[in-house]
Amino acid sequence: MSSYPHIYQPDTAHIIRSDEEALRVANQLSQQLKQHATQRDQERILPFQDIEALSQSGLWAISVPKQYGGAEVSAETLTQVIALLSGADGSIGQIPQNHFYALEVLRNTGTEQQKKRLYQEVLHGARFGNALAEFKSKNATQKHSYLTPHGEGYLIQGEKFYCTGSLFAHRISTLVKDQQGHEYLAFIKKDTQGLQIIDDWQAFGQRLTGSGTVKLDQVYVDAEDVVAFSDVFLKPTLVGPYAQLLHAAIDVGIARAAFEETLQQIKHARPWIDANVTSATQDPLTLYELGHVAVDVKASELLLKEAAKYIDAIKPQPNAENIAQASIHVARVRAHSTETALKASSKLIELAGSRGCQRSKGLDVYWRNARVHTLHDAARWKYYFIGNYVLNHVLPPRRGTL
Repeated sequence: MSSYPHIYQPDTAHIIRSDEEALRVANQLSQQLKQHATQRDQERILPFQDIEALSQSGLWAISVPKQYGGAEVSAETLTQVIALLSGADGSIGQIPQNHFYALEVLRNTGTEQQKKRLYQEVLHGARFGNALAEFKSKNATQKHSYLTPHGEGYLIQGEKFYCTGSLFAHRISTLVKDQQGHEYLAFIKKDTQGLQIIDDWQAFGQRLTGSGTVKLDQVYVDAEDVVAFSDVFLKPTLVGPYAQLLHAAIDVGIARAAFEETLQQIKHARPWIDANVTSATQDPLTLYELGHVAVDVKASELLLKEAAKYIDAIKPQPNAENIAQASIHVARVRAHSTETALKASSKLIELAGSRGCQRSKGLDVYWRNARVHTLHDAARWKYYFIGNYVLNHVLPPRRGTL
């Protein structure tokens, strides 16, 4: 069992009622998050208070369906919220991603009673972390964690890694399978006996996501807290495209913030001696490079918007064909935003000049965050599935990694 003094029990969070309010709140909070982002990253100050402020603001509940009391904001609005938060602090922008993913799984396969209860917790400020991936498996989809029937519930045994948000969560959404190989998502309360959350995430970027180890030693979970997961991808649902869309929003947010920082840094940089100008803002090759980044950032933003709008359009009636198209839409922005985030964050340091590499400036955080987060799913495989679809009309696989 793990406990952290900064984790408050869910009480009565503000409830956001509209897309417009969600964007307004996200704008306000992102401005606050920017203020100490460099210090948090450099000193690895885990953002317990900031995450609490986000959930109390109501942002963590904005995807809850209207019939259960939430705003049910559009995918387009949700991506804008994630991009704003990620631009202010890439780590904080990533932490809610798996929370929203778990809520989407719940929407698709949860029972009516499970939806009512868990959505109500979220509306009161509860946060769901994740324990999905495993470090010791042969590939990203292989799982060794399992559950066995016990009384009126189950016992869970296993070990997870890359457990983003687990340090800050009230429940850990844990992916497990039974003896028949059927998969389930268990919403485990953080104070459950046998659940151990370890802060051993040591990546050079996204340092504050709390993406370390979760150990489960005969952890008991009530049957009512276990949601079917296998059906999520056996039938056409938006769970996979939805998850990847939010990852793309993180990269778009980082890329846009890096570009905006580049504009500021160039104003104080020195022009190259052969440019024959007095200011870096007039250096023709600086302007050339800046123009390329500007085009890429705008393209990623538009691809993100296009993918989100498509998901919103097909949400009422998903089928095999339109879910495949949604995956392709999302793969486009995911691949493009990967390259854009890496390029924009690298060009920031290049165009800022030697002065920009001083550690006190903290400009490296954009590249470090982009590089670590874009490892989440391989862009090269997204291009493959896109090409195979547009040329041969081979539908892409339904899973959460495309």
